[in-house]
Amino acid sequence: MEQTLRALAEILQKASITILLVVILFWYLKAMLYGPLEKILKQRAALTEGTRKSAADSLAAADHKTAEYEAKIREARAELYKEQEDLRRRWLDEQAAQIATAQDRSSKQAQATKVQINAEADAARQNLDAAVSALADQIANTVLAPGRQA
Repeated sequence: MEQTLRALAEILQKASITILLVVILFWYLKAMLYGPLEKILKQRAALTEGTRKSAADSLAAADHKTAEYEAKIREARAELYKEQEDLRRRWLDEQAAQIATAQDRSSKQAQATKVQINAEADAARQNLDAAVSALADQIANTVLAPGRQA
């Protein structure tokens, strides 16, 4: 067993330089490679996070502008519909006024035509009355005429 322990001590003595070199290599790599690499990775993470935040802010701003744009479009459409409704109402009012004017005109014309027809009828009655009297006199003269034989 003693021999084994001596052999082990010898191996450790020979390996101590290798262990020391591995520890030095570890510290050297940590300082020269992993330190700057970790620093660069942290910077990259910070830049990525900043870019993500910037993208999220841009997206939020775009959503806000989209909402404003859609609201303005809705307002413009509502205004347009209101103007169209006002125009349609004015047209209906104008049409109703034109219809009322045409009805009034036709009513007056019908009344004037009735008056004219009544006047013509009265004139025709007077002419007929005059003609009836004249014809009655003529018939009476002819029937009662002295030179006539029955």
